Amino acid sequence: MSTLPRIFVDGSEGTTGLEINERLAGRADLEVVAIDPARRKDPAARQELIRSSDIVFLCLPDTASREAVALAGDEPRVRFLDASTAHRTVPGWTYGLPELHRGAQREALRSAKRVAVPGCHASGFNLIMAPLVREGVVPADYPVSCTSITGFSGGGKKLIASYAENAATVADRQGKVSSSDERIAPRPYALSLTHKHLPEMMAVSGLTHAPAFMPVIGDFYRGMAVCITLQTRLLTKKLGANGIAALLSECYAGERFVRVTATANESAQAPEGFFNTLSSNGTNRCDLAVFGNEDQTLVIARLDNLGKGASGAAIQCMNIMLGVDETTGLVY
Repeated sequence: MSTLPRIFVDGSEGTTGLEINERLAGRADLEVVAIDPARRKDPAARQELIRSSDIVFLCLPDTASREAVALAGDEPRVRFLDASTAHRTVPGWTYGLPELHRGAQREALRSAKRVAVPGCHASGFNLIMAPLVREGVVPADYPVSCTSITGFSGGGKKLIASYAENAATVADRQGKVSSSDERIAPRPYALSLTHKHLPEMMAVSGLTHAPAFMPVIGDFYRGMAVCITLQTRLLTKKLGANGIAALLSECYAGERFVRVTATANESAQAPEGFFNTLSSNGTNRCDLAVFGNEDQTLVIARLDNLGKGASGAAIQCMNIMLGVDETTGLVY
């Protein structure tokens, strides 16, 4: 009988599940089990695999994730890593962002039985805002404004298919707007200023009011840039861009997956004046870049929405829970 940790990915057909399996492939230190495709919706078959596994990744809709946890019953062996929204602010679940609180979150993850993998937008947002609120720079009631530019892979199979089916075409030279033009152009959404990541953004950052959050989907598969602007005059500690860059650098010193890649206005981060949104793709890294001046600051968190924003983050948490080097199987 194998003595290796037994891992089951429940919901391996979706984007997150496929990416997790890709990162698990070739890991000689794990026993990865899979359900018979013909029985993947059979509760008894799923329950058998869940109850016999050491760690179960849940890559399912919220309701199905809750049902999967219930299938475990009182089995003490199984530990869950849930990539859905279902448990991110639920008591008893540990938030899966190890770099929070100067690494103190990492210690909580080591012994956690139930871990909620953060949302992609929320990961970038909280890596920026949590230390600024904790260190008394940003007041808890600050009116935060955040714009997050993301690739379409985070929207699920239906949205991915809609982009794939409508390949980019040359714009109509007569100035007419075609359906392809509408898709190619960046598209703001969640226009009611409600979004499923907002509860965790508030709970984890320490803010007492929801940020004004506008996500924007672009015509690229993966990658994202979470952008937050701050007004120095409204801060508790009057730090401009250089001061905020220095504080974030100190907070994340030594972290392998979070890098403060620029002090204020470093030209390498904005060649020809444009920020490179996709430079963290294929990694489990989040880069924090700081721009601006003494009056206003722009902080951008760049990450792969399928990496540090989802599957990579889940693997990182699993490594911590198993007591192995958290970079195992990941790129940084």
